[in-house]
Amino acid sequence: MKSFVEYSSDSDFSIHNIPFGVTVFNKEYIGCCTRIGDQVVDLATLYDLGYFENIKGLDDNVFEAYTLNEFIELGKPVTNAVRTRIQELLQEGSILSKDEKTIVDAFYDLDKVKMMMPVHIPNYTDFYSSIEHATNVGKMFRDPENALLPNWKHLPVGYHGRASSIVVSGTDINRPKGQTKPADAEKPVFGPSKQLDFELEMAFILNRNSDMGESISTKEAEEAIFGMVVFNDWSARDIQAWEYVPLGPFLGKNFGSSISPWVVTLEALEPFRTASPKQDPEVLDYLQFEGDKNYDINLEVYLQPENGEENLISESNYKFMYWNMTQQLAHHTINGCNVEVGDLYASGTISGSDPKSFGSMLELTWKGQNPLQLKDGQERKFIEDNDTVTMKAWSEKDGIRVGFGEVSGKIIPYLNK
Repeated sequence: MKSFVEYSSDSDFSIHNIPFGVTVFNKEYIGCCTRIGDQVVDLATLYDLGYFENIKGLDDNVFEAYTLNEFIELGKPVTNAVRTRIQELLQEGSILSKDEKTIVDAFYDLDKVKMMMPVHIPNYTDFYSSIEHATNVGKMFRDPENALLPNWKHLPVGYHGRASSIVVSGTDINRPKGQTKPADAEKPVFGPSKQLDFELEMAFILNRNSDMGESISTKEAEEAIFGMVVFNDWSARDIQAWEYVPLGPFLGKNFGSSISPWVVTLEALEPFRTASPKQDPEVLDYLQFEGDKNYDINLEVYLQPENGEENLISESNYKFMYWNMTQQLAHHTINGCNVEVGDLYASGTISGSDPKSFGSMLELTWKGQNPLQLKDGQERKFIEDNDTVTMKAWSEKDGIRVGFGEVSGKIIPYLNK
């Protein structure tokens, strides 16, 4: 396929991608969109002009909405048909390529739009599915010889997070404050976190509702997953360390998480399927699966101090995940937990075996013992005020590139209220 829209060979948003998002067009109105190269396409306008006629099930202009929820709830027979139709329209020689008025009305330069949260997220769950990350944390905080807890290889460990504080890329994050207990102190103290961290993650978004008591099997899971985003689960390590026993993360996590604005469909990622790491011991029946359920997605993390250069500090890959998405969703619902359209499920920090592939400052600096050296001579043990963290994700194979763009967030001083 070749598009009539020109874009660079290293663009994340090739004609093979066709992601979905929500944007403000010309500061005038909000609507659903897709992207090709650096052009953002107004899908509501294309619908009104008849470009999606004859797609069964697409009876209303769901693209006029402020989120993608109504569209993705139509299910894959409809959303896949829309994606395929968009690919056809964007090809050289298509009807749309010759419709100059519609191109003027529906195509926008990237710098003329403002990306919004792509979906309304009713519920958010964060998993802990990278064996390298879990092992590193276990070595740091527990017995290095028995880093993984007894349950870790038997189920995808996770916790329910806070959906209200998930924000779109480009949104500043206030440094959180709370209780911490310094190692040499007899009692806790209150103040801003001194060990603020990022977590390199991916997340998937559901396209369906289920009833209480219903489970979604590993075989059914991919039909229920619309697509994926890049996810930064900001973490206050010192607050977390004091609070997490016995019930797990709370204030150290719920102050903010950042997502990329473009949702990339599983169908766009199909060429990049790959095998998961071998699971040993064998998992229980409800967690077993067939075929390749992981994806080869390159990941990078950059840290930029205020008025400074970007520093590439981590290079990882989503294929390292021990527990895949189908297992995560099957486990999440095996007890009859009901799910909703727009629910978001994050992978947990993604780390590889190479220290350069670690997905958090906690690991990259080994709890602050080995500070990172930045280009300008500064050091970092954790994230400081006015630092910007940017994560990028893309897949590439046989001349096909499909990417997510980036998720970026700047840490600003805590609110003194």
